[in-house]
Amino acid sequence: MADQRGVLLLNGPNLNMLGKREPGIYGSTTLADVEAACAEKAAALGLELEARQSNHEGELVTWVQEARESRAAIIINPGAYSHTSIALLDALQIFPGVILEVHISNIHKRESFRHHSYVSRAATGVIIGLGAQGYLLALDAVAAHLNKA
Repeated sequence: MADQRGVLLLNGPNLNMLGKREPGIYGSTTLADVEAACAEKAAALGLELEARQSNHEGELVTWVQEARESRAAIIINPGAYSHTSIALLDALQIFPGVILEVHISNIHKRESFRHHSYVSRAATGVIIGLGAQGYLLALDAVAAHLNKA
């Protein structure tokens, strides 16, 4: 049975390089900074947060599948897998809870291959281009959805 306040925060490939990778696009905030801010915000909202990051598609798929039994919501920044991973889409489509997709940069202002996200087809909502603040807004959205249920 899923934890009714449990949230899985997933970050995909290269997000472990936040703060080092293209700071003009992604800023200077590190993934550890994002995860700490999210943990604090989640606690304030009465949510139980677990954060994970992987550069491996299959690992992300496995975590989404496992979350079906243990989490009420997923917040995911799939990174480049947004644009390529039908496997991740398939896993997310069988997740019964709330799914928020987050992108730090505005993918629609970038290269054309970044304009399409497979993950968006499964998402309850999408937050794009608001930097690391997007993760915190996603937590607010998750709490609002769970409080309605």
